[in-house]
Amino acid sequence: MIQLEVWGNYALLSRPELKVERVSYEVLTPSAARGIVEAIYYHPGLRWKIRKIYVMNPIRFTNIRRNEVKSKILCSDVRSAMQGTGKELYLATPQQIVQRAAMVLQDVHYVIEAEFEMTDRAAPSDNPGKFQDIVTRRMSRGQCFHTPYFGCREFPAAFRAWPGGPIPTIEETRDLGFMLYDFDYTDPQNITPMYFHAKLEHGVLNVADCEVYR
Repeated sequence: MIQLEVWGNYALLSRPELKVERVSYEVLTPSAARGIVEAIYYHPGLRWKIRKIYVMNPIRFTNIRRNEVKSKILCSDVRSAMQGTGKELYLATPQQIVQRAAMVLQDVHYVIEAEFEMTDRAAPSDNPGKFQDIVTRRMSRGQCFHTPYFGCREFPAAFRAWPGGPIPTIEETRDLGFMLYDFDYTDPQNITPMYFHAKLEHGVLNVADCEVYR
């Protein structure tokens, strides 16, 4: 098990029910937390599971405007290009940019408590002790495969291993409603989202034994 402290100026954990104007969840989601942990250490021989998310700063929102690309290259266009149709596969960014509003979290600070389990892709020489040593060393040295971020890459997350002791969370309890838990990658051709009923209890989001809905 690890405890990873993460913080940043902004976070945008987009609610999937709102399509155009982005609105963030109130708290870091388990899937975003897993992404942060995997940015520090990912290995096919292990699978990260988020246990708890400790909220250390008050939940505050702010509104910003962001430039986004409104289009994407379609798979059908890629197939046509592969068949030699001469279709151009690019987007002219100046022609595709639109400005959209976003409601983002401001001044975020969390501690992520996570554990891992071994997968069938682990090598014979892999073991939990080895993985624990590696991830602990990487956290202490500030090493990562890519810069972790809070939902969007323009909102980077600073991190360090939690030094130990009690975690000073906010004294707030609220029902957060249904929140994105993670994605089910069992069928690569049909990746489906999973949700859970999120409840913040004295600043702690406990997801270790939550009921997941598909």
